[in-house]
Order: sequence, then structure tokens, then C-alpha cells
Amino acid sequence: MAHAVSVRLDDEVQRALNTLEASGMSRSEAIRKSILDAAVALRRKEALRAEVAALEADEADRQEMQEVAALMESLHA
Repeated sequence: MAHAVSVRLDDEVQRALNTLEASGMSRSEAIRKSILDAAVALRRKEALRAEVAALEADEADRQEMQEVAALMESLHA
């Protein structure tokens, strides 16, 4: 079921919408795609944040990273 949404656009967002429309998208298509793209980007950021937290909590992984960094430093010297 489709739901109507009303928004006020500032000048920057209006220019961005104009750019999307100039590419051949309808106004509705551009807005829907932008919302979906923003949601995907947010989910990716959240997934990456969770992965980083898991790696930081993994003591064995942190130790290995330190060992690799020390090795790389010794090779550089």
C-alpha cells in the first residue's frame, strides 16, 4: 500500500532533487530511491560499527594486529 508524504525542501535538497530528475527519474522515483539508498548506507554503517566493536573486543585479534604491526615496523627499519 502506498503512503503519501509531504516534505519541505531547502535549497540544497531541491538542487539535489533537480539533478536526479534531470537524469530521467520522476520526482517520486528519485525520492523513493534516495530514501532506500540512505537506509542501505545506514545499515552498512551499523554493520561496520558492530564488526569493529567485535574486532576490538577480540583480544587474540588485537594481539595479532600488534604482532603484524611490529613485524612491518621491523621490516621497514
